[in-house]
Amino acid sequence: MVKPINMKLNKNLIVVLFVTLSTTFNSCATAQSSNKKQKYKVAVCDWMILKRQKLGAFGLAAEIKADGIELDMGGLGNRPTFDSKLGDPVERQKFLDKSKGTGVGISSIAMSGFYAQSFATREITPMIADCIKAMKDMKVKVAYLPLGTQTDLVKNPELRPEVIKRLQWAGKEVGKIGGVIAIETSLDATEEKKLLDEVGSKYIKSSFNFANALDNKRDISSELKILGKKYVAQIHASNTDQFWLENDKAIDMPKIKQTLDEMKWSGWLIVERSRDVTQVHNVKANYGANVAYLKKIFQN
Repeated sequence: MVKPINMKLNKNLIVVLFVTLSTTFNSCATAQSSNKKQKYKVAVCDWMILKRQKLGAFGLAAEIKADGIELDMGGLGNRPTFDSKLGDPVERQKFLDKSKGTGVGISSIAMSGFYAQSFATREITPMIADCIKAMKDMKVKVAYLPLGTQTDLVKNPELRPEVIKRLQWAGKEVGKIGGVIAIETSLDATEEKKLLDEVGSKYIKSSFNFANALDNKRDISSELKILGKKYVAQIHASNTDQFWLENDKAIDMPKIKQTLDEMKWSGWLIVERSRDVTQVHNVKANYGANVAYLKKIFQN
């Protein structure tokens, strides 16, 4: 004989299940909403995780729980412009689809070719134009421009007038799409701020790099305060390779967060290096650890 169903028990179970499912759903929704509203987001450079202009950068970034990638324009060398896939509408859409599918954003588009090439003496028009077009087509607001070894304004101060002239032109071009070009220089914060003032464009700002400050025995928080909120477009939040960020005694990350909070700055913190030299080729370990630490400090 079949026993009658205990409706009271079932009702209780239904209530428990409903509450559990509701709580789970709300927690997920809150987490997603919280991620979108994060004051600080953490990205990695696609070229440093060995995925330069590769779709796999998004999957790897998602695996190590980064919020985004800094997407490089590709190699430069002696070419007239970057070796980039982003000018091809079909290829570009693949990157956008991958970004959407993985939930990994694009913090900025990088012109890393200028690490080794001269921004001051080469014909830069096609490179800047291609980068700005990629920004516009991909709806990315920031481009990263390192003034590398050949445009080191500390070692080559005579290049300063030409660099200013070129940045003024680049500022006008990127301003047409409401974007920003974030430059990285070897100058200290006081001199970099003077440089930006001489350029005189709200579309040219600083890409502040922890490593530059530390290599020159400068205090990161003090440098950030000197630059101020309106001058900083993004931050490369890592040191030269030696230790993971959490083990680097040269960096007081809670103090840096307090400084940025007080400045009311918000934006992307991008991991470039800070690899453990005992396992420098272990991409997942190095970048996973650094992303996790930055999120622990800045997204807690």
